[in-house]
Amino acid sequence: MNTLQTLAVALVTFASVVAVHEYGHFWVARRAGVKVIRFSIGFGKPLLRWQGAGGTEYVLAAVPLGGYVRMADERVDDLPAADLPGAFNRQPVGIRMAIAVAGPMANFLLAILVLWALFLRGEMGVVPQIASIAPDSLAERAGLQSGQEIRAIDGRDTPTVAAVNFALLERLGDSGILSFATAYQGSDTLSRYEVSINRWLKDAEQPNLLSALGVTIKTAQVVPKIGELTEAGAAFAAGFKAGDLILEADGQSMPLWMDWVTYVRARPGQPISVLFERDGSRQNLVVTPATVMSEGEPLGLVGMSVAIPVIPDSQQRIFHRGPVEALVASLNRTFDLLTFTFKSIGRMLQGLISPSNLAGPITIAQVAASTAEAGWVSWFGFLALLSVSLGALNLLPIPVLDGGQLVFGLFEVLLGKPLPERIQMAGYQVGVVLVLSIMMFALYNDLSNL
Repeated sequence: MNTLQTLAVALVTFASVVAVHEYGHFWVARRAGVKVIRFSIGFGKPLLRWQGAGGTEYVLAAVPLGGYVRMADERVDDLPAADLPGAFNRQPVGIRMAIAVAGPMANFLLAILVLWALFLRGEMGVVPQIASIAPDSLAERAGLQSGQEIRAIDGRDTPTVAAVNFALLERLGDSGILSFATAYQGSDTLSRYEVSINRWLKDAEQPNLLSALGVTIKTAQVVPKIGELTEAGAAFAAGFKAGDLILEADGQSMPLWMDWVTYVRARPGQPISVLFERDGSRQNLVVTPATVMSEGEPLGLVGMSVAIPVIPDSQQRIFHRGPVEALVASLNRTFDLLTFTFKSIGRMLQGLISPSNLAGPITIAQVAASTAEAGWVSWFGFLALLSVSLGALNLLPIPVLDGGQLVFGLFEVLLGKPLPERIQMAGYQVGVVLVLSIMMFALYNDLSNL
């Protein structure tokens, strides 16, 4: 996917979850009789605007990394007497809290509906069968064996590799025991193992959880079939095309993608004679890898990515659910994602998870593009995850966020009157600085990983 396509997918992804979030605020505000002055997707200079019913201005702005619903408020607006009953600040505290929480609730509802539709369609995953165990690894010391399927972790069923990874993610930074239940394919006889962990992967950046345990999962062999080419890369210039299957390099067999990657990386600036197959016929081309520096070492790069491998039916697991079962599954999945988000934030604040794992808009855009490239099912799954994350983050008790509004409302309920204006304004100022700092740090992480 080229840069323009990546940007387009990212904009659609961001705009979708932001629009749903802001519509939640908008819908409840309008139902409560609050006058909405502006509904904006994005910040900054308006690119498109129009006037809607009720005097609301709808705006599509230049910076699509958020949005807002501006409501009439006599603390900042000079309102005519006729508009005072619809001012936000004149609403009962319960109404104001309902408007604040409506945005995150809309995000959670979007995730539930998307996941429900995906589960109704049928969920497919890779069977978590162990292909190999690394010597002297955590898994080997615990006694896990190749050929076994991982049936459960810490009592949570793990029918797919995705479920295994999610269960392991929940223990990131933890100390104690990871309990595994395994069985051989076709058998219901379970074997149980315990893996001791101590602040597991505390400082790891984007950790590979299964590899950290020493476990390799049995999947399809990744053959050196070209998926995409970089137009400015050496392979494109040499005449390779997507779909070409690399057979040999300088007469050496290349059965797996990693064989080819290793061969190229070791030969920066050196011509490589490649035998490959295209449309059933064998052809030869010569490609000279570009030289890139990595940690002070020169590496070869030709500018191609691997085609997504086809996983055999024996390694796939497909789940079919009825409407009610799919709805229950979507509710459970949304709740799991929500609690995982809050747990991860808590562990990051405790120093149990590296803050370098905090992703910003560039990483989110890249993931949105890669999931869209993998298919609409993957993209909608990511959309649900992003929607839950946005809703959860907005519930944090930071004054400039929805959660901060709820905290102010709770104090008002307990005290019987609003907090003094100067305290609220000081809270907003601190909140703005805190949110901007987090955003800048996430952007720094993105740029560091480019």
